Amino acid sequence: MKNDQPAYKYIGGILRQRIKAAVLKPRDAVPSERELAKIYGVSLMTARHALSELEAEGIVERRYGAGTFVAAPQVQFNRLMSYTEHMSSRGLSARSRVLGAEVMESEPQIAARLGLSAGEKIVRIERLRLTGDERCALETCYLPAAKFSGLINAPLERTSLFSILQYDYELELAYADEEIDAATADDAIARALGLSRGSPVLRIRQVIHAKADSATIYVVGFYRSEFHALLVRRYR
Repeated sequence: MKNDQPAYKYIGGILRQRIKAAVLKPRDAVPSERELAKIYGVSLMTARHALSELEAEGIVERRYGAGTFVAAPQVQFNRLMSYTEHMSSRGLSARSRVLGAEVMESEPQIAARLGLSAGEKIVRIERLRLTGDERCALETCYLPAAKFSGLINAPLERTSLFSILQYDYELELAYADEEIDAATADDAIARALGLSRGSPVLRIRQVIHAKADSATIYVVGFYRSEFHALLVRRYR
């Protein structure tokens, strides 16, 4: 094998390209160390190094006694981005299925999150978020109906909510306060996400603020844990 870069980098690059081109899809088996060593004429140590580097990047995952597999794509919640933006940043296509959109009476907890008075109406939008055919998340967004009642007719299966708020409502979102915890899927969540009842999910509750510092959106999302990760940088 003739190449200027180290052999393990060359092998890793080929596997990375095959995964990016969907020749190898999430959960597909990746050639073993022994197979890679034979194909590329390298040592087992070199083949192992190539797979270890891909594993460190989260591209593949090793399962003891089973082999190495293409990892499910993960969304990383380190920036305030729409689901569509998150997927695009990883070279993936995002789809949404609107399960419900209505104007309704606000519940006390939701009203408090949005800084609304009791009795003020809200817009409720429930969407199933998909990547390809994979069901990744179930999200429900709440917004003040006085400003955003038109959203119930918005093309949210084709367009990002953030984009509609930015371009149609001239609203610039600034930051989000988030609460993240582990939860288990009840019947409705399990059915929507194609999981068994009681499966672990990641629950994220967000209050998203506009530049004017007003609470604009309250989001409750349930995310399949294998598709999502939270990276935290710590200092001392």
